[in-house]
Amino acid sequence: MSSYTARPGPVPGTSLWRVAAEGDANEAFRVLPDAAMDVVCFRGELLFAGPDTTAMLVPSFKDAATWGLRFSPGLAPSLLGVSADDVVNQRIALHELLRVPPAALDAAYFDPAEALELVAVELWQRVAPDPAVLNLACSLDSSARKGASVQYMSEHFGLSQRTLLRFSSRVFGYGLKTLMAIHRFQRALDLSRTGAAIRDVAAGARYADQAHLSREARRFSGVTFRHLIDGASQTTNR
Repeated sequence: MSSYTARPGPVPGTSLWRVAAEGDANEAFRVLPDAAMDVVCFRGELLFAGPDTTAMLVPSFKDAATWGLRFSPGLAPSLLGVSADDVVNQRIALHELLRVPPAALDAAYFDPAEALELVAVELWQRVAPDPAVLNLACSLDSSARKGASVQYMSEHFGLSQRTLLRFSSRVFGYGLKTLMAIHRFQRALDLSRTGAAIRDVAAGARYADQAHLSREARRFSGVTFRHLIDGASQTTNR
């Protein structure tokens, strides 16, 4: 089992989260794709977690907590100066991407939350994100959550599908169809936590049928949807 808490971050478009393992045994967490990017602090190490398209297995240790700084859509590439499609499914030492404030490196060992707050403030002071980019990224993300088609988004935002693909790859790491699929999968996970039957989860998350949900579960988690909801392994979004 694990516990999760979150609170607003120190600068706009960020939040601070904490995941802690509970129980007697050391287990691995199955980190599931969630259309987000984070700076993560675990055991004194600061890492950048790029956008995932498949589950990542990461170690957890009893009574040890992982802290993270989550970015709103489009913000991480702007602040870190990276294109999201260059860091898909990667965990990169933060110092390889930018100069980490020495105070943050020191704090990472004894106060991870403070370390991440220092990183967020430093990044915000170095770079002024383009509001137009962030607004479009947030609008596309919201449309994808609602299941809007790429054609609809193209017409609604007045951009060609090719332009949308380039923009989406740069700010999310993949195209809008993958973004929609990840949000739909997360919606299915949320519905499953209410105790709903899998067939009802599939319908509620707008899958064609239960088999469609099963295929997407294997695509994004590497295991069956039943395996996920039965708690056979610990899962988290970071």
